[in-house]
Amino acid sequence: MKKVFFLFASMLIAGSVAHAQQSSKDSLTTIRLSEVQVNGVRASSNTPIAFTNVTKIEIAKQNFGQDLPFLLAMTPSMVTTSDAGAGIGYTGIRIRGTDASRINVTINGIPVNDAESHGVFWVNMPDLASSLGGLQIQRGVGSSTNGAGAFGASINMNTESLNQKANVEANVGYGSFNTYRLTLKGGSGLIAKHWAIDGRLSSIHSDGYVQRASSDLNAYFLQAGYISEKTIVKFITFGGRERTYHAWNGISPDSLLTNRTYNPAGAMALDGYGNPIGKNFYPDQTDNYTQTNYQLHLIHSLNEAWTINSALHYTKGLGYYQEYKVGQYYSTYGIDPIIQAPDTINASNLTRQKWLNNDFAGAVFSAKYTSEKLSLVIGGGANHYYGLHYGKVLTLDSLIISPPIVLPPVAVNKEYYNNYGRKSDANIYVKSSYSIVDQLSVYGDLQYRYIDYQVKGKNGENDYNPNGMLDFQKYFHFFNPKGGLNYDVNEHVKCYASVAVGHREPTRSNFTTDPTASAPVAERLIDYELGYLIHNRVFSVGFNAYYMDYRNQLVLNGKINSVGEALTTNIPLSYRTGVEIMLGVKPTEWLSWTGNVTLSQNKIINYAEYVATFDTLWNPLPEVENKLGNTPIAFSPSITGNSNLTLDFKQLSFAFQTMYVGKQYIDNTGSEDRALKAYLVNNLRVGYLFDLGKAGSIGLNLLVNNVLNELYVSNAWVYSSYTNNGVSNARYDMKGLYPQATRNFLLNLVYKF
Repeated sequence: MKKVFFLFASMLIAGSVAHAQQSSKDSLTTIRLSEVQVNGVRASSNTPIAFTNVTKIEIAKQNFGQDLPFLLAMTPSMVTTSDAGAGIGYTGIRIRGTDASRINVTINGIPVNDAESHGVFWVNMPDLASSLGGLQIQRGVGSSTNGAGAFGASINMNTESLNQKANVEANVGYGSFNTYRLTLKGGSGLIAKHWAIDGRLSSIHSDGYVQRASSDLNAYFLQAGYISEKTIVKFITFGGRERTYHAWNGISPDSLLTNRTYNPAGAMALDGYGNPIGKNFYPDQTDNYTQTNYQLHLIHSLNEAWTINSALHYTKGLGYYQEYKVGQYYSTYGIDPIIQAPDTINASNLTRQKWLNNDFAGAVFSAKYTSEKLSLVIGGGANHYYGLHYGKVLTLDSLIISPPIVLPPVAVNKEYYNNYGRKSDANIYVKSSYSIVDQLSVYGDLQYRYIDYQVKGKNGENDYNPNGMLDFQKYFHFFNPKGGLNYDVNEHVKCYASVAVGHREPTRSNFTTDPTASAPVAERLIDYELGYLIHNRVFSVGFNAYYMDYRNQLVLNGKINSVGEALTTNIPLSYRTGVEIMLGVKPTEWLSWTGNVTLSQNKIINYAEYVATFDTLWNPLPEVENKLGNTPIAFSPSITGNSNLTLDFKQLSFAFQTMYVGKQYIDNTGSEDRALKAYLVNNLRVGYLFDLGKAGSIGLNLLVNNVLNELYVSNAWVYSSYTNNGVSNARYDMKGLYPQATRNFLLNLVYKF
């Protein structure tokens, strides 16, 4: 990797020297095209929805190597979490209480969400922020977009523009938990007035706040393009390779009190209750995955009114996670008992791998018409996904025979499940904004989406099927209309109102872990938004009220299947309603303050919880149904807020950031016994820029996270059960908690030429 870095740097420096003089003479004043991106997924100033734009400069200020969710933590209604506790590795995001599987994410209009799980795995795209030109967060259903998961929020990212001037940038960072980062960037500038190439190489390592929760991440970004007065053609490829030690399990409440950095993952011995014992941990309890993305974009201006965008894309993913499993029955893995007279061995510890080999390809397009009164976008896309899921047992460990002898691990390398998921997804949309009068415009957006999803093959131990096979095919047809009004009272005041419909198909696990005859059905959301914005040179105020009305929302119901997998079920009625308040003050050029707060209620109507029940010998008894009435939706705090005080004195910059997240319930019961406490976290960022004249510049930046050393937990899971002693039931809650890092720092040095 080091050799690649040195080669890359030398090529960029050579390119910079060769083209610096030419680039200074070239001009792009004749080029009137916007950069390559599918504009159809973005909202504009007269779109009547709630959105936040985050600029390239704002991203760069926050970019110390943490995953992108942590760079966006100050935006309205946002909650972030990290398995490792420090923002590097597996990180999560929620907007208005909706998790990542319901947040549509695109890069240059290309879908990012996994086609089967709908999740977004930021760990597969390390240091992506270093190559972004900006992004937009849409809250609620938002405007029509491409791909799965557009069911509560959207994040539309665009990569940075081709650089007009030759450049070199090096970013070296170090921080707490043995975190270090190296990023090299550079570009050729314009070659022959039409061609340009940019690239980036990144390497990030962190031991994590939690024990052994290490991350080793490598990534690249490369773009090359042709630019003319009416046409841009750009090829983009970027990818990441990650190796992370598991921190997925969380820790018990007892461990949180005695050793909040403890990590039970990889324990090589368990007690009778499944708790780790001893100090031996499997060294290869890791997740290993490589993802490579390719995009080919064309943007062409037909005339002053019409612009067309189109793109082809392909993503390759390949990887596995490896783990040590204690006390596993051979029958689960199709392994015959080992007979050593007079003993028959039916179970032992073992090591296994679970693989995913997937391909995702397709095309997206849009055509945009703009006149004095009318803005019209016609767009859509078609994508195909094929994912192969398979697992294999590597070794059997600690085989006990008579007389008692502990044997070394026995290599078996046996495949025990193999199935595939195939998904075709196509959509077409038309969206338009028309100015009825100078101040009033009407907005309309119609989308049709079609999904064909099939899963087939031998199931794994977490897939429920009594016959050992998965075989289903589902079709979905969704019509998603949206409309609204935008009224500009004057140049400083605007208000808007909109209503939008969104649908979401169930994920793979919604189907494969559900043992009931009635398969899960698609969810529907009707989103009502009402906004009022005031802004001038000194201050800005924004209010956005929303009511999100769900039908058949899929939530955890407390049930488990025969292998202990948590099940979800469609609930008929639920809603989220609240108000988002955004404030900003900038009395001088060097002083500014921004803040936001979200006040909300998030409820399930007439919720029924199902709790597994066992006798004192752990034999299963009929489940207990608890009818709880109206209850709060899990992980949906009723209040979140952010404050950001910024001072910029020429070369010196200073920011003090405060984030507040209210109480979160771990499940849907509303029980105080299963809730996370509210927390308030403060961060401090300081930077100084040294101007080296013709030699470039050096920026020295420090980020201190959790300045006041708040002890907080941002995420959790719970499994509840009853033990029946023949007279009454006693409830037991098994919890996994994810503590976040105490006071820590990140420091970086950025050289630009």
